[in-house]
Amino acid sequence: MDKPAIAAILENMAAMFELKGENPFKIRAYQNGARALLSSSEDLATLVREDRLTEIKGIGKGLSENISALVKTGKLPMYEELRKSIPAGLLELTRIQGLGPKKALILNEKLGIVDLPSLQKACADGRVAALKGFGKATAENILKGIVFHAEHAQEFLLDDAQAVAQIILDALQKHPDVRQISVCGSLRRNKEVVRDVDVLVGVANASRLELGALSIMDAFVKLPGVVRVLGKGETKSSVLFHKGMQADLRVVLEEQFPFALHYFTGSKEHNIVMRQRAQALDLKLNEYGLFKEDGTSIPCKDEPALFATLGLSYIPPELREDRGEFVAAVEGKLPVLVDVKDLRGIFHVHSTWSDGRNELEEMIAEAQRMGFDYVGISDHSVTASYAGGLTIERVRAQGKVVEKLRKKFKIHIFWGSECDILKEGEMDYPNDLLKNYDFLIASVHSFFKLPEKEMTARIIRALKNKYVTHLGHITGRLLLKREPYALDIDAVLKVAASEGVAVEINSLEDRMELDWRQIPKAKSYGCRFSINPDAHSFKDLHGFTRGVGIARKGWLTKNDIVNTLPLAQMQAYLKSKR
Repeated sequence: MDKPAIAAILENMAAMFELKGENPFKIRAYQNGARALLSSSEDLATLVREDRLTEIKGIGKGLSENISALVKTGKLPMYEELRKSIPAGLLELTRIQGLGPKKALILNEKLGIVDLPSLQKACADGRVAALKGFGKATAENILKGIVFHAEHAQEFLLDDAQAVAQIILDALQKHPDVRQISVCGSLRRNKEVVRDVDVLVGVANASRLELGALSIMDAFVKLPGVVRVLGKGETKSSVLFHKGMQADLRVVLEEQFPFALHYFTGSKEHNIVMRQRAQALDLKLNEYGLFKEDGTSIPCKDEPALFATLGLSYIPPELREDRGEFVAAVEGKLPVLVDVKDLRGIFHVHSTWSDGRNELEEMIAEAQRMGFDYVGISDHSVTASYAGGLTIERVRAQGKVVEKLRKKFKIHIFWGSECDILKEGEMDYPNDLLKNYDFLIASVHSFFKLPEKEMTARIIRALKNKYVTHLGHITGRLLLKREPYALDIDAVLKVAASEGVAVEINSLEDRMELDWRQIPKAKSYGCRFSINPDAHSFKDLHGFTRGVGIARKGWLTKNDIVNTLPLAQMQAYLKSKR
């Protein structure tokens, strides 16, 4: 069992403990343990084998034993007993936005609600609204949450899908019959959420396809983490992993691989235009090859050769959404997309001074090990008390610590804050304190239900503060959990451009914004962007690559991203805002 699966079990146990009224410290221990496990960059099997799980901050002896049991056996008696003691539907209630274990328990005790259908009915007929502590607005929000949950029930975060894909790739690329292997689908196109995992394998010849594919499929359906085999054939098999994530494996001949890779990467809209382009050249394109009218096959050694045969520049997978890539490919105007290696530094890094899980010095050291020229430390401001936001006294104390660390490290340390935008748009600290920072990320962390006009005015006022250099996670969305708040995003982006504030591309797996669909428009307004990890741990630091993928989907180049600037130019850029 892998980290995401075990973390999900720990989170479920925390929710079930809360439903049963267990000690809050026990509940928090399991919640923290799940986050700590996901944040660790070390191999889980190695940690268990060497009995080093307790070296992870947040995992004690009891949790270590439970995690070890799950890794070794795939089972945990305590978890099974908990599941039997609580109606299955009651746990699902806690997945609804705005409805945690405490409220779910009240609904169960007062109204006998045990599943989503009974909850929906109770909201619709007014029983939830009549409950003390709920009301009409709460009932309406729960109904919206139920709809949101249903719409996204079969979707998964990019990280979860990549973890499953990596299990498949690690196992099958060692198979003697596998000559080529790649992920396909929305995962290869770097979509922020995906519905399943598609993997394509190429084998050497027809005899190996016929004889070897079954052997490959045997290995596939027996992979660790597979909970159910949906179908098994010579050229296609499907399985379910934990959380209900489906994975499909297709096997083709090696000479068919480029065509199948393109076809199964998609998107559907992109593929339609590709086939139409082939038809305009009196050719036929499908997942098996490119053919002349008489059926003669036109070989292509790889995807670039396929695009070239159709008179197109190579279109990177991230751009294959039929959003202008064909016109650009015909005219030779496809951009050179930003690459991971282009980033010279990262901003939006938290430490244990607020809600980070690693010490300030540790985060700086890790950023230096990653090869960056600079790192921007930005712990939370005082109003974010739930996240350990810094009082003015602690801000001054941190500033002194940063000065000492600057003498210790080669990497340049920019000192800043992720500063809350308060309800009326003022910043969480006074300007006479903000002037001491090197940079300032302005973010909304409260009052998400403001009307669009008020929320827009709130953020615009913050952008006009001369000390604000970055606009953090612009819409406040949490993928598969929380919808964006009401916002005139065009108005905000135009002001960000005019004020010289970099729009953040937040790389956290459940944020991934600015949404890639909005990026070209933001660029047309004159916005510049900063790819930030919003890091609370070592793992989050390395997660900046997700943001690079989103930037690429938004057609951004190295020159559009401020943290591709060399140190001296970055220092000048930050000072220019003032």
